[in-house]
Amino acid sequence: MTVLHNPVLRGFAPDPSLIRVGDWYYVATSSFEWFPTIPVHRSRDLAHWEYAGHVRGAAPGGSLAGVPDSGGIWAPSLSWDGERFWVTYTVVRSVGTPYFDLDTYVSTATEVSGEWSAPRRVASHGFDPALFHEDGRLWLLNLQNDHRPGGRRFAGIVVTELDRDTLAPVGPTRLLLQHDRLIEGPKLLRRAGWYYLMLAEGGTGWEHGVRVARSRELTGPYELDERPLLTTRDDPDVPLQKAGHGELVETPDGQWLLGHLTARPLHTPRGRRCPLGRETAIQAVTWDAEGWPRLRQGGWHPAVEVDVPTRPHPLPPAAPPGGLSWPWSSLREPPDPSWADTASRPGWIRLRGRHGPESRWASSLLVQRVTEPHAEAEVTVEARPVTFTQAAGLVLWYNPEAYLSLDLTWAEPEGEPQRGQQWRGTPGAGGRTVLSLVERDEETIRQVAVVEVPVAAAVTLGVTIEGAEARFWHVRDGVRTAIGPALDFSRLSDDHGSRLRFTGAMAGIHARDLVDAAFTADFTGFRLTCSG
Repeated sequence: MTVLHNPVLRGFAPDPSLIRVGDWYYVATSSFEWFPTIPVHRSRDLAHWEYAGHVRGAAPGGSLAGVPDSGGIWAPSLSWDGERFWVTYTVVRSVGTPYFDLDTYVSTATEVSGEWSAPRRVASHGFDPALFHEDGRLWLLNLQNDHRPGGRRFAGIVVTELDRDTLAPVGPTRLLLQHDRLIEGPKLLRRAGWYYLMLAEGGTGWEHGVRVARSRELTGPYELDERPLLTTRDDPDVPLQKAGHGELVETPDGQWLLGHLTARPLHTPRGRRCPLGRETAIQAVTWDAEGWPRLRQGGWHPAVEVDVPTRPHPLPPAAPPGGLSWPWSSLREPPDPSWADTASRPGWIRLRGRHGPESRWASSLLVQRVTEPHAEAEVTVEARPVTFTQAAGLVLWYNPEAYLSLDLTWAEPEGEPQRGQQWRGTPGAGGRTVLSLVERDEETIRQVAVVEVPVAAAVTLGVTIEGAEARFWHVRDGVRTAIGPALDFSRLSDDHGSRLRFTGAMAGIHARDLVDAAFTADFTGFRLTCSG
C-alpha cells in the first residue's frame, strides 16, 4: 500500500480528469487563459506525480487572445480507447453572461507528451464535456444552457453520439437528467450492468460536491443517489474544502478511486480565502450493497491521507526546466522569442515590454504556480527604464484585477508632481530610477511605496508569503531591505471580489512598454520555493 497526501497536485490544478492506462495514472487539468494548454501529470503510485506534457495546439490558431479572465479552456476530459488518448474541452469566450459563447473541441494522441491532432469542433451545448467509449461507439456528454430570459444556465445533462471518424453527430441529442440543484461536469462509466453518471453539483465554490445517478440504459432514464458521494458544504472546518467535480477510475486489481478538485482555505479576518486555487485530490471508493459508490472512510468528506493499492514509486527529482518550459506559464499565448528571449544572454531571460497588465492580448508575463501557504520568490533584474511607461519586475499575480508588483521603473525628480510627461525620462532630462510597489484590487490601484535605486545596477527583488500576508523586499549591500508594509496576499483568490474567478495565485516576472514596445529587461536567478 501507498499513503498519498492530498492534494496530490498542489496549487492551481482544478477540474481533474483522472484515468489509468496500463501501470500509469494520468490527470489532465483546466488551464483557462494560460499556456501551456491542458497540462497533464502522471504517476505510477498515485502519491508521486510528474509533469508529462500538455495538449499542444489545444487553442485553435495557437492563441487565446481576447478571452476574459478565467475564460479560455475549461474542464478537459481525458480518455483512452485502447489505442489513443482522447481529450475534449471547451474554449469559453464569455464569463458571467447568459451566453457562454463557447466552442467544444476533440483532439487525440498516441502519447500525452507527443503530437496531438488538430482540434476539431463538435456539438457545443455547454462547457465541461466528456467522452464515453463503448463497443466502438463514441458518445459526447455535455451540459446544456438555456440563455433566454427566465431560462436556466444549467438546464440539464445531454448526450450526443458522434461518428468516431468525422465526429459528426449520429442521431439526436438526448436529455439524460435535470435536477433542481446546479449540475455540470458529467462523466459516464459502466459497471455491473449499470451506467453511472458522475456529476459536479452545487457550483465550484463552497457548495460544491459530487452526485451520482445511474441507469440500466445509456440514454436513461437516470435515478439520482439520495445522498452525495462527496461534499464539504455541510462543514466549513474540513481541511479540504470545495470538494467536487469527480471522476472514478478502477485499479488493475479491481479497486476504485475518485479524482476530484478541492481547495485549502486560509481563515482570515475577511473570511475564508483560497489563494492557492483549486487543486487535485484522490479518495478511495467502495460500493455499497445497493451498488452505489461510497467513500471508503465513510460519510462524504474528503480525507487528507489515503491508503491506495499501489507500490510506492517515488520519482527522481525534476530536472531544472529548459528554456521557458513547465513550470513556467504565460498569458493567452505561448512564450515567443520576440518577447521572451533566452538566447541573447545565456542564463538570463530577456523580456520585451508590451501591453500593460490589463491587456487581454499582449502581456509580457511569465509566472509559476504558488503551491503552498508559505513561499518565497526572488529574482535579479537589470533594466534602464527612461519613462514611467516602462517597467519590469517581480509580480504576485491572480489576474489584472488582483496582483501585487514590485517594479523597476522611472519617476519624476523627488518632490516634482506627476504631470504625465512621457518624454521627461530621456537621458539628461532628469528623473529617478525607482522601485515602485503597487497593489491592484478589483476597484482600485495604489502605489504602496517608492524607493530610489542606482541607475546602472542590477537589483535583486523578492517577496515572502506567510499565509495571508506578502512582504516585498530588495537586496541592498547584501542585506534584505523591506519595501512597504505587509500586503494582503489572500486577495489573490477565487473568493475575493464580486466577479467570477477560477484560477490561482502565481509568482513571476513581467515587463511593459506602453509607447514603443521596445524596452527590454533582463532577469536571472528566478527562484520560487514553497512549503506547507
